[in-house]
Amino acid sequence: MSDSSERRSLGSLFSSLPDLISRLIRGEIRLVRAELTAKLKAAGVGIGILAAAALFGFLLLEVLIAAAVLATATVFPAWLAALLIAAGLLIITAILALVGIRALKRGVPPVPTETVASLKSDVNALKGTK
Repeated sequence: MSDSSERRSLGSLFSSLPDLISRLIRGEIRLVRAELTAKLKAAGVGIGILAAAALFGFLLLEVLIAAAVLATATVFPAWLAALLIAAGLLIITAILALVGIRALKRGVPPVPTETVASLKSDVNALKGTK
């Protein structure tokens, strides 16, 4: 190639700039899509595996409860053993529900009150008011 074909005028460079920028932006968008697709697929696999683990954890809990009933049945009649384990589970359920309700009340409504107050003070500072 000759020197003249390699060198372009400043006007020609400026005229090709919008096309180059739009191609760059389209390429970046394609790259973002591909990356997000790959990450979402990996996250989907992870969620599926975690759901399976949760299911097996639930089954494990059922087996442990049955074992607790059977172990307690060596001391008490089977019906009483089942009622005692059920009472223990009821107590645990009630405690977890109360703790969960308390935590939920702290998070509701989900309004960022501290950030809103900070923004108001920033606006007031820019206006010159208190």
